[in-house]
Amino acid sequence: MLGGFMETLKKDWLALVLISVLICGITLNVRAEEKSGRSGYIEPKLVFPVISDVHIKETGTLDLRTFQHALTQLNKQAPKQDAFVVVGDLADTGALKEYDRFFSIYNQNKQPQAVSLFTIGNHEYRDSVTNQQAQQRFLSKTKMKALYFHQVIKGYHFIMLGTESRLTAGDYSVKQINWLAEQLKIAKRDDPKKPIFVFIHQPINNTLYGKNRWGIEVNEQLLYNTLKPYPQVITFSGHTHHPLDDPRTIFQRDFTSLATSSVRYIWPGAGYLQGELPPGYRDVSQGLLVEVYNRKVVVKRRDFHANKWTGEAWEINIPADAKKFHYTNERDLVKPIFLPSSTISVIQEKASSNQLYIQFTQAVDNLMVHSYRITVKNKETGEVVKTYNAFSQYYSDPVPDVLSLPLSGLQPHTAYQIEVAAVDAFDNQSDQKLIIEGSTK
Repeated sequence: MLGGFMETLKKDWLALVLISVLICGITLNVRAEEKSGRSGYIEPKLVFPVISDVHIKETGTLDLRTFQHALTQLNKQAPKQDAFVVVGDLADTGALKEYDRFFSIYNQNKQPQAVSLFTIGNHEYRDSVTNQQAQQRFLSKTKMKALYFHQVIKGYHFIMLGTESRLTAGDYSVKQINWLAEQLKIAKRDDPKKPIFVFIHQPINNTLYGKNRWGIEVNEQLLYNTLKPYPQVITFSGHTHHPLDDPRTIFQRDFTSLATSSVRYIWPGAGYLQGELPPGYRDVSQGLLVEVYNRKVVVKRRDFHANKWTGEAWEINIPADAKKFHYTNERDLVKPIFLPSSTISVIQEKASSNQLYIQFTQAVDNLMVHSYRITVKNKETGEVVKTYNAFSQYYSDPVPDVLSLPLSGLQPHTAYQIEVAAVDAFDNQSDQKLIIEGSTK
């Protein structure tokens, strides 16, 4: 998804090199599949995929095909898995038939040596009358030994947490969190240098992108404080469906947090012209592949829908040192830029009495152009009359070189000045703006 600008970049190679020197630090993206696919190490000590939000339904075939496609790729990329993890929302409602359909695909593709590890998500509760009924059904169908449990695989500790009700934001009791505290002590005593893997369906607040809307609410501070003393902890969570192309799907402060996106569909966020669920959102399917080495944990991001890696592999150092964490909110201060060849125009034939269409060349960034801030001013008065946000469509394959966007809610027979600024995932805004004038009919 992140390699959509290559032709444009080739044409502007010299100009971009000069600009790169001036803005001190911007770098060119090579194709995503050329980056994540290389770990640079000889043989991992531990390998396991992590996926979530498969959302198998009672009827239909698209969900099954999408799941099958993901498993086929993971088996090809990792033919010797030690574990296979699904971080909740295996089923869309938790109906018996959904579990049966899930395992009809999973059992056919599971590697016999891989330990299956599943956490319960909020969707597993939807078909049941009571929380207890949903939990019993989950345990019966998945063969997990408890709603939350601790398992050691090849000397590495896997701690599985389970939400305890249908609450969308997650429900993790004080009892469960106190249990977690004891398991973390056990894992640290075993080997204080090794990573501790913690799996939880909903993201923990104050960690990942999307946590403010979809993060845990019940006992969230207690949960965070329980994990805080352990920089070797690496958490994996689903639920948000946020695309892995966004660099904020990994975050480090006191420990490391990773998002798993979704096998079934993405949900990039609200407040953008393309909508909360933009066109093509059901076409995107993603997951992670984790490789553990002596001195690093390498996490690769997979676009199942495109059969390729996306973005650079994340590398987490062993032993962990919070003072040396790289994936912080301060990791990127480089602003996006518009190349000298960038253009903007108004598509006049699409104009109406209350709407204008603009078309412009996308900006570039060292990590990712996330979106655009569009300001519309009355040409005569200079007054700002409308502001819009629009995705760069970074989640698409390929990312379009040119964006076409409708600007609605305008007044008839009025001349406007339109300004477009590029914004990256860390809210760095381009110094340059593309500017064009246009009039409604």
